[in-house]
Amino acid sequence: MKILIKNIKQLIQVERIKKPKVSGRQMSMLDTIKNAFLYIEEGRIREFGTMQDMEKAFFIPLSDSVKVIDAKGKMVFPAWCDSHTHLVYPASREIEYIDKIKGLSYEEIAKRGGGILNSAQKLQEASEEELIRFALPRLKEITEYGTGAVEIKSGYGLTVESEIKMLRVIRRLKELSPLTIKATFLGAHSIPIEYRGRQETYVDLVIDEMLPRVADEGLADFIDVFCDRGFFTVEDTDRILAAAAKFGLPPKIHANELDYSGGIQVGVKHGARSVDHLEFTGEEEIKVLLNSGTMPVILPGAAFFLGMVHAPARKMIDAGLPLALASDFNPGSSPSGNMQFILSMASIAYKLTPEEGINAITINGAYAMDVEKELGSIAVGKKANLFITKEIPTYEYMPYSYGDNKVETVVLNGEVQ
Repeated sequence: MKILIKNIKQLIQVERIKKPKVSGRQMSMLDTIKNAFLYIEEGRIREFGTMQDMEKAFFIPLSDSVKVIDAKGKMVFPAWCDSHTHLVYPASREIEYIDKIKGLSYEEIAKRGGGILNSAQKLQEASEEELIRFALPRLKEITEYGTGAVEIKSGYGLTVESEIKMLRVIRRLKELSPLTIKATFLGAHSIPIEYRGRQETYVDLVIDEMLPRVADEGLADFIDVFCDRGFFTVEDTDRILAAAAKFGLPPKIHANELDYSGGIQVGVKHGARSVDHLEFTGEEEIKVLLNSGTMPVILPGAAFFLGMVHAPARKMIDAGLPLALASDFNPGSSPSGNMQFILSMASIAYKLTPEEGINAITINGAYAMDVEKELGSIAVGKKANLFITKEIPTYEYMPYSYGDNKVETVVLNGEVQ
């Protein structure tokens, strides 16, 4: 399909020279074009510029084969890149939500078999077909809010067969959905009750049985470990990531959500693409990240839903780090994949400027998923994953007006959804 979007009030996040990510002060910079056009051909961005550029310099063979969209009063953004979700799950967990209201902590709920273990039990009973049927509406919903790329983790299986089942479901979703989807193997998400007191045996199971099956079927793009207090230790994580490296699986780490766990350091040691959560991040962790290619990823939805301390986003950016934001869409601690709300939270709770927040959920989110060469900005040659807003006054209105959906039209792979 050929698409011409014309009279765009403002074209957001444009790049003539592509960059993999933005860091520190660069995060406050956002290149845009007013009164713009964007031309899409064969699923790719072919050209963009001002309307004057289009009329004077760029030839578009207008015909019945070109779909023309008049975006007067509207803006065009690159689609959001959500680099951390658990959206394949069998059932919601609102009863635990009530427990949280009554004062039980995340760890207390987990210790009594709730949390991740609750989802694991139900997932083990669900079929692949059921899990696909549950997940597809979630993918459709996040698309409607502007997401064009999403990472999905396993980790609610916690047995060999159930972890493989989850990853097969994610592989099937890649085929069924227009979204760009990355799969992450998270067998080390929690310690099953039957392995409590003999945690190393479960780590052996992840390494000796799960990993070879995942690699043999080519089911994962990344591996992840929940390296935190009450979950997997630095030593456990080190062993798992060393084993994964032999299969060519790059890491993405759950780190420092509950305490200063050493998760950031072990992630950087193994060249993690990202370390995620980061509520407990101090000077030492920032220093380690500054000398790495690892993307720090903050998950505002989880901190909001659980009433946790906020990761020091402002301190991290001011120190010169890049930063990405993701939804952590899951049934227990962040039951929403609405990245517009995450963008609002960036400003409201973490004091990021609109420009910093937009960079965090576009180009830096793409980097955290290793898709920055294809997605995350408006650049010639990149995949045409973008959305057209409703009529809005400024791009700052996007985080300002929280709660409503400001997306009118979504284009994925050069096709209007």
